[in-house]
Amino acid sequence: METPEPQALPAGRIEGRTEFQQSVRDALACAAREGWRELILSDADFADWPLGERAVAESLQAWSATGRHVTLLARRYDEVIRQHARFVTWRKTWSHIIECRACSAADPLEIPSAIWSPAWALQRLDPVRCTGFCGPEPERRLQLRESLAEWLGRSAPAFPASTLGL
Repeated sequence: METPEPQALPAGRIEGRTEFQQSVRDALACAAREGWRELILSDADFADWPLGERAVAESLQAWSATGRHVTLLARRYDEVIRQHARFVTWRKTWSHIIECRACSAADPLEIPSAIWSPAWALQRLDPVRCTGFCGPEPERRLQLRESLAEWLGRSAPAFPASTLGL
């Protein structure tokens, strides 16, 4: 029995929620397979993202290793906590490689809805209709990285892995 070839990441236009969610799944699987060292995941609330799915949790688990780092940027993390239990569990386990930031005063439609890596990027330009672009183009990755850096500079730590009480 032959092992199937790993599927290449999509490049070009993304249209619709289903295509967006599959692109997220594919990107995280590729990050694990290729050992991407850094990821930035950004969205107002991650409500449309498939973060709670078993396949995504398995990809994130496979990706997690020494020297890896992921930054999450959101307006709020309420939806993540409410909808994505597997992700929340993974976040607690791997808190030492995950930085969560929030811009709680931002307009939800202004925060980039994106995945950035040194190898590939995805950006939803219209989160309501789930349309955008993805691909490996260096110019697009650079522009997205600069935009995310600006947002991260205005953000504050959020979504702690655990809460300590007195």
